[in-house]
Amino acid sequence: MNHLATADYIVFLVYFIIVVGYGYWIYQRKRSAQMSTTDFFLAEGSLTWWAIGASLIASNISAEHFIGMAGSGFAMGLAISSYEWFAAAVLIIVAVFFIPIYLRNHIYTMPQFLAQRYSDTVSTILAVFWLVVYVLVNLASILYLGAIAIESLVGISFTACTIGLAVFAIFITLGGMKVIGYTDVIQVVVLIFGGLVITYLALQLVAKDTGDTALGMTSVWNGLLSLRQKADGHFHMFFAKGHPYYDVLPGMALVTGGMWLNNLYYWGCNQYIVQRALGADLKTARSGILFAAFLKLMIPLIVVIPGIAAFVLYQSGLFREAMTDASGAVKPDQAYPVLMNLLPVGMKGLAFAALTAAVVASLASKCNSISTIFTLDLYKKYVDKNASDKKLVNVGRWAVVVSFAIAIGIAPMLRSLDQVYQYIQEYTNFITPGIFAIFLLGFFWKRATNRAALTVAILTLPLSTLLKFWPEVMDMVGIQSDPIPFLHRTTWVFCIDVVLMILVSLTDPASHAPRKGIIVDRSLFRVTPSFVVGSVGIFSILAVLYSVFW
Repeated sequence: MNHLATADYIVFLVYFIIVVGYGYWIYQRKRSAQMSTTDFFLAEGSLTWWAIGASLIASNISAEHFIGMAGSGFAMGLAISSYEWFAAAVLIIVAVFFIPIYLRNHIYTMPQFLAQRYSDTVSTILAVFWLVVYVLVNLASILYLGAIAIESLVGISFTACTIGLAVFAIFITLGGMKVIGYTDVIQVVVLIFGGLVITYLALQLVAKDTGDTALGMTSVWNGLLSLRQKADGHFHMFFAKGHPYYDVLPGMALVTGGMWLNNLYYWGCNQYIVQRALGADLKTARSGILFAAFLKLMIPLIVVIPGIAAFVLYQSGLFREAMTDASGAVKPDQAYPVLMNLLPVGMKGLAFAALTAAVVASLASKCNSISTIFTLDLYKKYVDKNASDKKLVNVGRWAVVVSFAIAIGIAPMLRSLDQVYQYIQEYTNFITPGIFAIFLLGFFWKRATNRAALTVAILTLPLSTLLKFWPEVMDMVGIQSDPIPFLHRTTWVFCIDVVLMILVSLTDPASHAPRKGIIVDRSLFRVTPSFVVGSVGIFSILAVLYSVFW
């Protein structure tokens, strides 16, 4: 069992005091006045562009990246970085086209948009879906991955880890979005710096394992070159049919739409992501999103490269025992915890702080969004329409506590999974194409109707399930069929959903009525010269990366 030294605990304690103290100071500044729902859920007008950008990354980067994506890096290599690099491009699209519509229509939650554009029925169906996914998939998986890493690093029991992480996140969440937003800045600095320390160590270990005696950054560079040489198969972004991981990340999905759809939904229609920008003005929101896009470009450096390094060290025999379970099976998700345990005294405490920062920031962000949807889209609408701001804030806080209690109970059930990051991606994508189709046509096609949106909301899950088990269905009628990779399945279901929405809308008399409740001001799609320069920079970097590693 591994444990931290006294110096490691001191480093972690300093981090803990800074985050909690800063969060409490921000909370106290607002405490003199009664906190309104917009203050608590959106921090309206108080987040700067750098706080929005940092909070977007903190909401997104969690144990599922540090542990899950590093595990996928171990198993399949740099290709898993497409989730990060495509996100950088998609964030620009969201900033230009999606955010102006939300801000122009004073949207606070994604179900609110659906209620204004379509109906309360569509809004409620998807609000319930989001709550179920956020609690049962997102919160539970983040708690699980964070707990197994801390259990491996510190020696604290899995149950104690889940409870400790939940309590820390609850403390941050109960302060509202402003506390979350500004403490996220500290969390991002810690998680990036701590992540870079792990990358530095991993590359030095690879260099040393090959007999390199250089020191410092020379050793790191030599380690990176050794990675490319010893694991060349892990440095390709495109998986052709027949590749062992084609079903997980089919290369054509990068071209034909699956990866784009996955990211456009996540960054443009996802409450706990979009919520960071909904309380700001358009210029501030766009600047924050552009900042987040630049940060996304570097995430593979701190999560995927260490996973590839662990693969090389496993192949050489150094990590062979640490990366296998009692039955001898390889456990890719152990890659990052194994690397963390090799850190020197003091640095291990920093890595512990970085991992905790990632987990707590993401938990707080997701639970704030759970609280927002439950309170504003369900409780206020169906339980107490006349509830005061004070009562709604209190209900939101109770929703936080209950959500964490459920997630703590579910987290241990995920122990049987090898690559939790892929589990999260695949099973959230069962409904992703339908929701994105509803949003996209709701934005840009005036004739999309409530009946069409309701049809797609109801049919998307059965369609995704049918295509998931398509080989079994074909076997029943005597026809052999290959499994459909989930990113291809996403594209197919999205295309079917769009066609369904168009057909149902065109046969619905309501399609001739004016667009309900949503104003699309195309003049707001114009961007500033500085935004154009930043966007061109991001796309240029992506072009270089994909030309080198394709």
